[in-house]
Amino acid sequence: MAADRDPEPEPEPVAEASTFAELGICRELVDACDAMGWKEPTKIQAGAIPHALQGRDLIGLGQTGSGKTGAFALPIIQALLEHRRPFFACVMSPTRELAIQIAEQFEALGSAIGLVCSVLVGGVDRMQQVLSIAKRPHIVVGTPGRLLDHLKDTKGFSLNKVKYLVLDEADKLLNLEFKESLDDILKAIPKERRTYLFSATMTKKVAKLQRACLRNPAKVEVSSKYSTVDTLKQEWYFVPAAYKDCYLVHALNELPGSMIMIFVRTCESTRLLALTLRNLGFKALSISGQMSQDKRLGALNKFKAKDFNILICTDVASRGLDIQGVDAVINYDIPMNSKDYIHRVGRTARAGKSGYAVSLVNQYETEWFKMIEALLGNSFPCLSVSLAHIIGDYFVLKPSLTLTGKKIGDPRKVDADEIMILREHISDSRRIALTKLKEDGGSKKRRRKGNDDDDDEEQAPRGHRKPESFKKSSGRR
Repeated sequence: MAADRDPEPEPEPVAEASTFAELGICRELVDACDAMGWKEPTKIQAGAIPHALQGRDLIGLGQTGSGKTGAFALPIIQALLEHRRPFFACVMSPTRELAIQIAEQFEALGSAIGLVCSVLVGGVDRMQQVLSIAKRPHIVVGTPGRLLDHLKDTKGFSLNKVKYLVLDEADKLLNLEFKESLDDILKAIPKERRTYLFSATMTKKVAKLQRACLRNPAKVEVSSKYSTVDTLKQEWYFVPAAYKDCYLVHALNELPGSMIMIFVRTCESTRLLALTLRNLGFKALSISGQMSQDKRLGALNKFKAKDFNILICTDVASRGLDIQGVDAVINYDIPMNSKDYIHRVGRTARAGKSGYAVSLVNQYETEWFKMIEALLGNSFPCLSVSLAHIIGDYFVLKPSLTLTGKKIGDPRKVDADEIMILREHISDSRRIALTKLKEDGGSKKRRRKGNDDDDDEEQAPRGHRKPESFKKSSGRR
C-alpha cells in the first residue's frame, strides 16, 4: 500500500567515481559521454546512476547545472540497449523548452545506437507530433497537458508498456496546477515501472510523493535542501520602485559584453523592457509564455548564438534550461515564490563555472527578498546607495535601516547621483516603447493576429540610441 511506504528515505552516500565506466555505464554510452564533452560524472550522476542500474526508484536533489538529465538519461538508455522496444520511457517536464532540451540530450547520447525520441509539447503542430508518435519512438518527452491530449485523442498511442517514468523539475510537476493531468497520466502508465523524480528543489509532502507511486526509492542529495552553487556571486541593490530602470541600466553597464538573463514577473513586462533597452542601444530580446512556441525557440536560439546578449524573460525560462555562457542573472522583479529565485540564478554558474546574480529590490519587495535569504540561510551583500535626496512619493534610506539583521551597506559604494543622470533618457526610451506597444494594438491584439513579438532585430528609433556616456570601459565584477 502507498501509505506503508516511506516517502522520505534517508539520503544515500554518494559514490566516488572519476569515470562513467566506474559507475557501470557501458562502453557505447561512455563513448557518447566523451563525444558530448562529459569527461567525468558530476556528483548527482555519481550518486544516482549506481542505484538506477540496480533497478531502484530515485529521488534526486541537486543544484541547477549539476547534470541531473544525464543522471536519469544514461541508466534509461543502458536499459534500453538490453531490451529495445518502443515507448520504453516517458519523461515529463513543466515547460516546453525544458522538454525539448531533455529530448536533445537523449538523442545526443543515443545517436550511435539509433535512439528515437518524440517531443510532445504545446504550441507545436499536433499533426507533426502524431507523425513522430507513428514512428514508435523509444523515449517520449513532453509536458503533462499535451501528453494527456495525445493519450486521449491520438489513435494507437499508449503508454501501457512504459518501463521508466521520469518527472524532471518534480516539485513543479507535483504542484496543484498539474495535478489533474498528472493523475490521469499516472493511471495510464503501468504501476510496475521505475520512477525517477529529479529537481533542484524538492517538496517533502507525503501525499505528493505517494501520488508518484515510488517504491523503495533511493534518495540522492548532493546539496542542502535549498542552496545555490559556491561559484555564484550574489548581491542586491535597494532601490526606489520608480527608478528601477535606472538601476537596471547601471547594472548592465557594469557588465559590458556579458551574456545576461533578466527575469521579470509578467509577460507584458518582458516586451516593454526589451523595447526600452533596445531604444537605449542594448541588444535585448524577450521570451514569455504569450509568445508562440516557434518565436520562443527562435529567441532562445538567437540568445544562444550570441546574436543578442540580453534575454528578458518570465519564469518560463527559469527551470532547467542549459544555456551555455550565461555570465549573469538580474532579478528585475523579485519572485514571490522563494524557490523560483534558486531556479533563476541557476541559469548562470553552471557546471563548475563562475557566475553573478544581482537583484533589484524596491521598498515593496524587501519582505520577499528576506524570505529568499532565510530559505538559503545566507545574507547577501547590499550595494549601498545614497538616496537621501529622494523624498515625497518615494522614501528616504536611513543609515540605521536594517533588512537582514545587519545594517545596509558595503564598502563598494554606488553613486546614486550618477545613476540618476540616466533618468531622463531612460524615461524617454520607455515612453517610446509604450507608444509602440499601443500602436501594435497591445499584447492581446498581437496574440489574436499570431504576432506575439515583433522582429528581434528591430532597431531603436533614430535619435534614441544609447549615448557613449552610457558605456563603461570597466570589466565584469
